[in-house]
Amino acid sequence: MTEVLLHCCCAPCSSAIIEWMLQNGIRPVLYYCNPNIFPEEEYLIRKNECTRYAAELGLEIVDDDYDHAAWSCAIHGHETEPERGNRCLECFRMRLLSAARRCKDMGLATFTTTLASSRWKRLDQIAEAGHWAASQIGGVQFDDRNWRKGGLQQRRNELLREHGFYNQVFCGCEYSLAARLSQMQKAELRQWIKGLKSARSAQWIREKSNETCSRLMSDGLWRAAGTVLLYHPLPDEVDTSLLLDNALQTGKRVLLPKVVGDDLELRIYTPGSLQPGAYNIMEPTGEVFLPESYPSIDLAVIPGVAFDRHGVRLGRGKGYYDRLLPLLPNAYRMGICFPFQLLEHLPSEPHDVLMNEVLS
Repeated sequence: MTEVLLHCCCAPCSSAIIEWMLQNGIRPVLYYCNPNIFPEEEYLIRKNECTRYAAELGLEIVDDDYDHAAWSCAIHGHETEPERGNRCLECFRMRLLSAARRCKDMGLATFTTTLASSRWKRLDQIAEAGHWAASQIGGVQFDDRNWRKGGLQQRRNELLREHGFYNQVFCGCEYSLAARLSQMQKAELRQWIKGLKSARSAQWIREKSNETCSRLMSDGLWRAAGTVLLYHPLPDEVDTSLLLDNALQTGKRVLLPKVVGDDLELRIYTPGSLQPGAYNIMEPTGEVFLPESYPSIDLAVIPGVAFDRHGVRLGRGKGYYDRLLPLLPNAYRMGICFPFQLLEHLPSEPHDVLMNEVLS
């Protein structure tokens, strides 16, 4: 079999091309070089899917480093370009130059890319970038064929369903993401964020949670607060255990929510006063904190599926905090999340209560 280096952008775009190559006497060496992808969780999901598919087929996959800062330097000055503009061309140049270099280092003669199968890309830009990259390295050639033809697009969709591949909802970089966010509905956003969370281990979640909580505890706002509303986390939320312990140690009054019907009831937390409640969340069993006392809450630490930089919060869709937050007139509303959950823009409605700040 003839060997070629195949630059892969994702499993869905790669699958039909790889299948065609194997059926036509070509054995691809997969090269995953996509520092444009943002956030890193999105990068990891796409890389893991390519790795999984390569393992199923017994193919070699070479993983390049994720250096998003270097990519940002490569496209500097083109940030405001529209999709399919010069920013995309510079992005292709960077990635295919790396592919050409790896191709030569591995002693292969030809490289190509699955970028040419994507509906989000311009074929002329990909061809220009690939041939330019080959000329810069020398001794290798770029195969610029149109991988959308010959029934490969239909086969791509079939393989996507057969293998259950993660199918991304935007091209890859933060600029294409910003454009896509304005079109996404809340249900789609929730599903996307859920996928990003799956890219991170329980250990990473613990470490990032502790880092985030430590930053809040060093803030004067936290130190000055006498009554704080916290939450007991789900496994994929920022773990607030450090905040809970510190609040008790420093004499704060701690409130935790309990689901009662369609609303959240606030209760005073004391050690050992938790038991499984709605949605299998640990809930307090202590004294009810009456609504007439809500004005005394100084700080409310609020979880969410996502937040944006304007303070808009996306919840899980049940509306519990949407009904609670208007009842807290004096509380400083602190959204808390992981970095990939803080987005540029989220859909909002007139009744939404904005966060005063989002900590990620």
